[in-house]
Amino acid sequence: MTQEVESLGWAVLIAGAVMAAALVFHPVSERIRVPAPAFFLLAAAVVSDLVPGLRTIPLDMVQRLVTVALIFVLLDGGASLGWRRLRPSLAAASWMGLGGTVVIAAATGTLAHLFLGLPWEPALLLGIALAPTDPAAVFSALGRKEIAGRSGTLLNGEAGLNDPAGIALLTAVLELGGRTGGAAVGHVAWVFVEQIAVGTAVGVAGGLALLRLLRRVRLPGQGLYSLSVMAGALVIYGVATVAHGSGFLAVFTAGVVLADRGVPFEREIERFHDALSSLGEIAAFTALGLTVTLADFDNLGAWGDGAVMAVITLVLVRPVVMMLMLRPVRLRTGERVFLSLTGLKGAVPILLGSFLLTEHTTHGRSLYDIVFVVVAASILVQGTLIPWLARRCHVSLRSTPLRPWPLGIRFRSPPTGIRRYRVRPGATAQNTRVDDLDLPADVWIALVIRKGELLTLHPDTRLDAEDEVVLVTDPESEGPDDGVAQVFGAA
Repeated sequence: MTQEVESLGWAVLIAGAVMAAALVFHPVSERIRVPAPAFFLLAAAVVSDLVPGLRTIPLDMVQRLVTVALIFVLLDGGASLGWRRLRPSLAAASWMGLGGTVVIAAATGTLAHLFLGLPWEPALLLGIALAPTDPAAVFSALGRKEIAGRSGTLLNGEAGLNDPAGIALLTAVLELGGRTGGAAVGHVAWVFVEQIAVGTAVGVAGGLALLRLLRRVRLPGQGLYSLSVMAGALVIYGVATVAHGSGFLAVFTAGVVLADRGVPFEREIERFHDALSSLGEIAAFTALGLTVTLADFDNLGAWGDGAVMAVITLVLVRPVVMMLMLRPVRLRTGERVFLSLTGLKGAVPILLGSFLLTEHTTHGRSLYDIVFVVVAASILVQGTLIPWLARRCHVSLRSTPLRPWPLGIRFRSPPTGIRRYRVRPGATAQNTRVDDLDLPADVWIALVIRKGELLTLHPDTRLDAEDEVVLVTDPESEGPDDGVAQVFGAA
């Protein structure tokens, strides 16, 4: 009994120490411009070599842990986008995230067959594992900056969609069962479409049901609302998976549906799930790093093969494919170049690699190690260069300083007559006196927040781009707000 308690104590101690080190490394990561996920991944791999006992963790347990972590990462990713922000770019993001995954997987697999001499099946599986990108790695590389405009929406939307697409594609190929030729292509296409269609349908239905539940059911404490969303995400993932759909896509879609829809304790829910997503990121990269044995890499030649695939994937395939796919999308050339070169690899490729490790007995280990090297190279090299690349491509990076002091008012029922806008660059309201704004008679400006500070309002106060404006209207006369939204550039 004493020995078991002591073993549990050591396990808790190690887990807490790893988490504390990960949290402490975030400001260091921002200072030295090395994305935090690189530290989690590589540090865990080194620790697993130094402490052989950590290698005994079953791989299937790691896969389950990472799967749960990714549920919360994708839920938060969908919620951070929201339907209003994603809707204008949905077609382009779907084209990049779904169609791009298929094309990149096929091209990468073909080149892996030619350059590494792999048979077609493992080469294609490797291409699929390396196709998805990771939004957590991208935004960790940016620190407290976010990509402004449509580029940020497309990058986040693509990553949210191509993670489920990559998993659906890998599932379809692993279930071929000896099919070849047209039968194999037909099976893969059917399973892929089924996963995406069912996942989307369950995500929309589950998100709307959860929204209705949060609005109708009165819970005794505000923390229970955040837990309800967490439980709802797990249910949505489970229902989609059991129905042969993509559970990850269902969760991401539910997050998009829930965002900006006005639920009780909305800000508290956002903060809780943002923290849960950060914890999921740390847990996923750390757990996956523990599955790698760096000491064996020289014997398996993974460093060399991984370097070759890193060049093929990061420098050749994705840039060329994305530049071609983005031609019909209304973007500047600089934005196209930026999006083509910033698809960082992360936890999902390694998770897919772990499935190859368990499902493909002949080449599983070598494929998994190659994936690890490519992901490490992507985070270290691509991630470090993102701020520089954004400047070269003239893509705006908007600072998002920490704002630890909130100002809020609680109501017993959903508030009406309150609207909140951000002044977009080039909007009518920019550099316009408050008294001269073309607003209806029943609309008043209550608050203006500039660079995180509350602004004292006078009739001659001029609004700047990125100012946050809170309006109060007559609830009885509320109607379409397109005219007001256009003043601030939000329509």
